[in-house]
Amino acid sequence: MRPIETRYARSGDVRIAYQVVGQGSFDLVFVPGFISNLDLHWEDEGYSRLLKRLSAFSRLILFDKRGTGLSDRIDTHHLPGLETRMDDVRAVMDAAGSGRAALLGASEGAPMAMLFAATYPERTRALVLYGGYAHFHKWVMPPERLDAFIEMTETAWGTGATLPHFAPGRVDDPRFATWWGRFERLSASPTAAAALARMNAAVDVRGVLAAIGAPTLLIHRRNDARVDPDASRFLARKIANARLVEVPGRDHPIWTGDVDRVADLTEEFLTGRHAVAEVERVLAALLVTRIYDTARLGDRMWSERSQRFLETWRLLVGRHGGRTAGTHGEMMISRFDGPARAIRCAAALRDAAKGIGVASAQGMHVGEIESRGPPTGLTARVTMQLAAHAARGDILASRLVADLATGSGLHFADAGRITLDELGEPLATVLATSEQHLEPACHSRIKATEPAALTARESEVVSLIADGKSNAAIAAELRLSEHTVKRHVANILLKLDLPSRAAAAAFSARHTGPDGP
Repeated sequence: MRPIETRYARSGDVRIAYQVVGQGSFDLVFVPGFISNLDLHWEDEGYSRLLKRLSAFSRLILFDKRGTGLSDRIDTHHLPGLETRMDDVRAVMDAAGSGRAALLGASEGAPMAMLFAATYPERTRALVLYGGYAHFHKWVMPPERLDAFIEMTETAWGTGATLPHFAPGRVDDPRFATWWGRFERLSASPTAAAALARMNAAVDVRGVLAAIGAPTLLIHRRNDARVDPDASRFLARKIANARLVEVPGRDHPIWTGDVDRVADLTEEFLTGRHAVAEVERVLAALLVTRIYDTARLGDRMWSERSQRFLETWRLLVGRHGGRTAGTHGEMMISRFDGPARAIRCAAALRDAAKGIGVASAQGMHVGEIESRGPPTGLTARVTMQLAAHAARGDILASRLVADLATGSGLHFADAGRITLDELGEPLATVLATSEQHLEPACHSRIKATEPAALTARESEVVSLIADGKSNAAIAAELRLSEHTVKRHVANILLKLDLPSRAAAAAFSARHTGPDGP
């Protein structure tokens, strides 16, 4: 994607940075929240996803409010009122050659958008207000909480310390937490951040709501961590013919959570047409594997074992027909065309981790992802949360995985429901269990260290197990009965002193190179 050109509009004595993206049939002005940085937005996958979706159906006009990002700073001793900041919207529209536009006001940007619509109705095509409010102290922070927040900005700004106040669901995401710290530093200085908080605390636009005549859509997350959902319910009652849609989620920023849902609602409201599904999205099974247990391991030993497991992970994912899709902190993400292969790979990875001497936990989910690039979006986030919920040695999957794996020979046990921030209702989950086979009456006390103990037929069977094939598939390929295959599997486990066919797959992987024995 070519670099986006940044320009400057003059609003009084202040210069406001703005960008124009897309070539849609109407203009859409995005009024950001507390802080922003036009350049940094494009570096976050959720933010860039939102902007690309919006600019696909509109001529999108972006800007940094005065005091933030690339725009001029403010005099902290003479804070501008909301009317002055509202005029920045008009100045940016004039500079961009926009006579009339729809406005998307997010969070603290919503009051600016509402005041603009009431002041310049002839220039307002429509309003979309996300996580908005009319009175700061009533629906965002009472004075005592604001004082504590300002004190924190003055002592810990730039470290990402504000993240729990805005997106508590992303606190344990190390990559996003690091980006958030940069977002703080590059959007405002500590002094400017405190001044912006004081400016926002003065917001009260309840008196102008009755004057808004533009078609209005309100979007609010049901469990919003920063702005009380009652704020949008109040707006829905006071703005004529406003429509309110509450969506699942706890994280407040518009570019977190289910970004596509917000973009879909906005597109349908402003164009009158349903959002067109993207052909580049495909259905896939995602597997997230995490290893841990450093309590009894020194740094050097942990580094060696984790590196060994990473190599085994790449090998086993390939052997089971999947593709490695990158790492995210301690989590390793892989994708498969179907859930059965993913579950068998997960079982092999679990046994490989035991053999290496590290603990593992895995999560699995099925959903739509981008066909190109690393998995992102709701499906990826749900899978990572499942992996985070999984206990030591568990393969925790959504019920959908079990439904789609019917007939594969895999077995699942109900694991109850868990609440995830971005889903409207608790997610039904299952635990994947080993495939049934004829268990040997006892295990040999002698542990085999080489696969030479197997017969030629058993070697064929264990190789096919490592390829992720079920007993039925192995029987068909070798022209054997399924009962005979089960007996071969039992003998293999007996000879190798292994607990499951997944362990046999891991054993095969350890004794086979990427190009064969």
